[in-house]
Amino acid sequence: MIDDFLAGDLAVVEEAVRKAAAAEIMPRFRQLAAHEIVEKNGPHDLVTVADRLAEEHLTAALTAILPGSVVVGEEAVHADPAVYEALRGDAPVWIVDPVDGTRQFVRGEAGFCTLVALAHRGELLASWTFAPALDEMAVAVRGRGATLNGRPLHAGSPADGVVLEVATSHPDYTTPDQKRALLALDTEGVRPRPCGSAGLEYLAIARGELDGLAFSWEYAWDHAAGLLLVAEAGGAHTTVAGEPFRIAGGNVLPFTAARDAATTERLRRLLAGE
Repeated sequence: MIDDFLAGDLAVVEEAVRKAAAAEIMPRFRQLAAHEIVEKNGPHDLVTVADRLAEEHLTAALTAILPGSVVVGEEAVHADPAVYEALRGDAPVWIVDPVDGTRQFVRGEAGFCTLVALAHRGELLASWTFAPALDEMAVAVRGRGATLNGRPLHAGSPADGVVLEVATSHPDYTTPDQKRALLALDTEGVRPRPCGSAGLEYLAIARGELDGLAFSWEYAWDHAAGLLLVAEAGGAHTTVAGEPFRIAGGNVLPFTAARDAATTERLRRLLAGE
């Protein structure tokens, strides 16, 4: 079933993502009322009516596109944490972040996106990263490469001797040990900065505009689409323990992704204090 689906025209998924954004997200961009914005776990963790309705829209559309599939969405998991267990099951799983970069969305900034990834038994198969305010759609399919608005994406490698630009987790989302690990990136030859939308940071790596990232949280909806996008653009990723990132969780954190394998290993060694 899943092989037949991947062999078909995946543009139907892209169209579903675009429709969800057009129906539920963009009409509310810069139009949100105060009562339509809620803090979940603090001032940096917001949810809006656009997040909820876009996820509902995508859940209905994606499960219709691929019968027998299930959805692990950020808002559904917030309501019922048991939903996350589907990542360890046998059914194909759509991993959905309806509005990645909600803080930017709430502030009326264009730096947000909708993230959708398709996985099966822990393996990432395809992903869609759509920034509706920028009209940018990045698509990755395992083994087939990555594109941005239909054009191939190639992460390339940083030039020799260049100072690496690296996006990192917000300090509010780090344990003391993780904070110490991330501080190791503040060294000669590396220029760390706080991340914006995780999905758009991955896209920046895939297009060669950002050298790497280092994150200390592992929610699949933030990372699944971007990890496949970076990999299919020629990049790499690893946890601080030197292991591949597992979308179902249980990773040793922080983890890093970068434009090429050598840069990824350089960042990993810094994070590990080696």
